[in-house]
Amino acid sequence: MQDVGSGWLMTSLSASPSMVALVEAADSFPVMLLALPAGALADIVDRRRLLIAIQFYLLLVAGTLGILTWMDVVTPWVLIGFTIALGVGAAMMMPAWAAIVPDLVPIDDMPAAIALNSVGINVSRAIGPAIAGVLVAATGPWLVFMLNALSYVGILAVLLRWQRVHRKSALPAERFLSAVRVGMRFVMHTRALQVVLIRGSAFFVFAAATWSLFPLIVRRELGQGPEIYGALLTCIGIGAVAGAMLLPRVRARISRDALVAGASALYALAALALAHVHNVPLLAVAMLAIGLAWISILSALQVAAQMTLPPWVRARGLAAFVVVFMGGMALGSVLWGQVATRIGIPAAMTTAALGMVLAIGLTWRYKLGRHEVHDFSPSLHWPAPLLAENPEPDQGPVMVTIEYRVQADKRREFVAAMQAVGEMRRRNGAYYWELFHDSADPTRFAECFMDESWIEHLRQHERVSVADREIQREAKQFMVEGESTKSSHWLADRDS
Repeated sequence: MQDVGSGWLMTSLSASPSMVALVEAADSFPVMLLALPAGALADIVDRRRLLIAIQFYLLLVAGTLGILTWMDVVTPWVLIGFTIALGVGAAMMMPAWAAIVPDLVPIDDMPAAIALNSVGINVSRAIGPAIAGVLVAATGPWLVFMLNALSYVGILAVLLRWQRVHRKSALPAERFLSAVRVGMRFVMHTRALQVVLIRGSAFFVFAAATWSLFPLIVRRELGQGPEIYGALLTCIGIGAVAGAMLLPRVRARISRDALVAGASALYALAALALAHVHNVPLLAVAMLAIGLAWISILSALQVAAQMTLPPWVRARGLAAFVVVFMGGMALGSVLWGQVATRIGIPAAMTTAALGMVLAIGLTWRYKLGRHEVHDFSPSLHWPAPLLAENPEPDQGPVMVTIEYRVQADKRREFVAAMQAVGEMRRRNGAYYWELFHDSADPTRFAECFMDESWIEHLRQHERVSVADREIQREAKQFMVEGESTKSSHWLADRDS
């Protein structure tokens, strides 16, 4: 309802395609800029309390916009400003909101839970625009904005009733800047998550054209009012709900890669119809297809992202997905708004649809995989470091060396397997990793990695998972039989 109200209000305040598209961008840019810090914060503090504070903020901002709209003092840039303020709240909320799903359901139910969450969103999308269209036509957008403000009261009631068990570490909470760095390091060294981000960015930047130009298509190309605008958006919601019902059967038969590619092609075909068809019933069918394709792609990418993330970094990893999602939508909105201003709306939509089809081919080699589930439960198999004296928590950096004696004919296989170990060390927080061999004895290897501080190294002991243990086992199988690894911990000495 908020999206319909703000989009339609801007078409009343300005006829410029750039300004109308800027509403979508103003909602997305704060998320793109703030999601990573918000993800770090959500991994450090109690997510429930963080979400409660954000709901109070959003209630205040949305309510103020409703009052100012009722007073008829909103200008295009005032609307953009409040949209940015709402986007800031969304940026702070989205990583924490996505990260609580595994706190609510078992891991085996995650795909269904994410699809169900999407159903909730799209039921809202099916009902909300139709109601908003009627209300905007009858009273203006101010009532829509006030109802949006009241909706946060319902969310607050649920969060206040939820008795979440906050699992506290025996170690002190991570510091904010360090948490941001570690989160970015995790993203940089997790190939499966990078694939999700690449496939997502290739879709969202082109899909943004539909969302950002749709109000103008209805108003200028079709010559219709807010009722038709809301009804067509309702068709997107209905298509998405129908798609969610079909997804479990589809997932059982095809890979995520085929699902995302097929849904992208369907979305592009529907976007072409939106660009060139002026018959409202036919456009309703196209919007149903857009809804079905949208939920298929979003659900597949979200599940793939969730499955790559251990609990300690879940909000930060999901924040990276949010950045790609909202950043693609924001940059795409600005891009297609400018393109539409220069070459017209139908040509801009056609270009976006063709770009989406091209992106399928260009990103096909980045495989999302099938439906693997990794065990991220703590393995606790690392032995405690031997200490002659207790280091200060912030003392560092810390260098860890691990010696291996490898079978002479298995050196090549060992080095290849250790690359995965190196990625695992850096995912878990190490900022440096390297593998060396002894020039006098080529079967003797030394692994070296470094952590920022002693407390950060202890966090690695907490973070190492069953899946990580399997990665180490793959490398250790090439050691000489009967030999074991030898570890040493080195603390930096600096003058005080």
